[in-house]
Amino acid sequence: MSLSTRVIAALGAVVVIGAGTVGGSIAYASGQDKPGGRVATLTVGRSSIHAEPRALCYNDGKPLDKDALAKCQADAKTAADAGQLPTSDVTMSDRIGVGVDPGTADKGWFSFTDAGQQGQTTLSSTRKGSTFSGLLPAAGLLATTQKTTVTVVEADEKNGDILAAWFFSLNNKDFVASTVPQSPAPPAQ
Repeated sequence: MSLSTRVIAALGAVVVIGAGTVGGSIAYASGQDKPGGRVATLTVGRSSIHAEPRALCYNDGKPLDKDALAKCQADAKTAADAGQLPTSDVTMSDRIGVGVDPGTADKGWFSFTDAGQQGQTTLSSTRKGSTFSGLLPAAGLLATTQKTTVTVVEADEKNGDILAAWFFSLNNKDFVASTVPQSPAPPAQ
């Protein structure tokens, strides 16, 4: 049984189109970011940003010791001061949420901001199995300054060991710097 030239031409077209699609897909995929292992996501309103744990805030799934945690916090503060943390604009009317990858959710995690009367406000308490904190009003989470830091921590729920930390910065678009004039210093005597 022989194939007609139309069938051969149609098969050839399918092969060419299929090869083009595969080649295009490979080219497209190679330009994309690699899928991350440990990733935290900060959602503000309808937008979101992602972060991987800073190099000193992750130890291949092993607990971070006291010195590593201190260095991690110092590095996060330095990065925040330099404007190098993943940043999202926020207004008081926005709602904020945090998400983590399933591996982090399986271990346990919590998140907080550096605002509030005790120096921090809980965004999500210890969660196990859940990958999203839900959305909370920004007004109760923001510091009284233009910048608020959000910290997400992976902690082993069984023993409390901290395994990773992510940091984000919120830029409060409603913040108005104090314009109260300062009293001049009294003259030196």
